[in-house]
Amino acid sequence: MLGNDNMCFACGEDNPISLGLNFEKSGDKKVKAEFEPKEVHQGYKGIMHGGLISTLLDEAMAKVLSLNNILALTAKMNIRFRQPVSIDKKLLITAEIIKNKTGLYFTEAEVRDINGDLFAEAEAKFMKVEEE
Repeated sequence: MLGNDNMCFACGEDNPISLGLNFEKSGDKKVKAEFEPKEVHQGYKGIMHGGLISTLLDEAMAKVLSLNNILALTAKMNIRFRQPVSIDKKLLITAEIIKNKTGLYFTEAEVRDINGDLFAEAEAKFMKVEEE
């Protein structure tokens, strides 16, 4: 069903318009990555597009599962935007697995700047899928 062809919009190495996210484990069931939005990532002038912030959060939560050898798809995601993200602000995206319940995985993610200021947070439920 699912396969990696390196064309993921968020992290695909072969996708010419990929966001280039590179997540790494940062502890037990946690991941982190850095991202610096540019002018091409804006909605309003100087402000990162909210849909792309949502993408950062979703990708972080999906990646924390995949880096823990869990193949799952987003079933439900809730996002809270705390403040606008300025273009050219270095961001730290983190996610962790909170719990699992018979094929459902509960995750949380945050987007902060390098000073620790919170810009957006999300919680999501992922459904496990089998690899063909």
